[in-house]
Amino acid sequence: MKNNVGNIDRIIRLLLSVVLVILWFTGTLTGTIGIVALVLAGVFTLTAAIGFCPLYAIFGLNTCPAKK
Repeated sequence: MKNNVGNIDRIIRLLLSVVLVILWFTGTLTGTIGIVALVLAGVFTLTAAIGFCPLYAIFGLNTCPAKK
């Protein structure tokens, strides 16, 4: 797997994960929407940690800076 998630993208993904988890813990997101938010937060955290996003690979996107 070649990295396709850049540093700024990783930071944004982690921040979104934190926001979604906080919304779930405060009770703002409950039920099915809450579960979906937690799963999405987990996916964002995982893709930020490993630096690879399968959807980016499918669509040919890459936010990593070009290596020289």
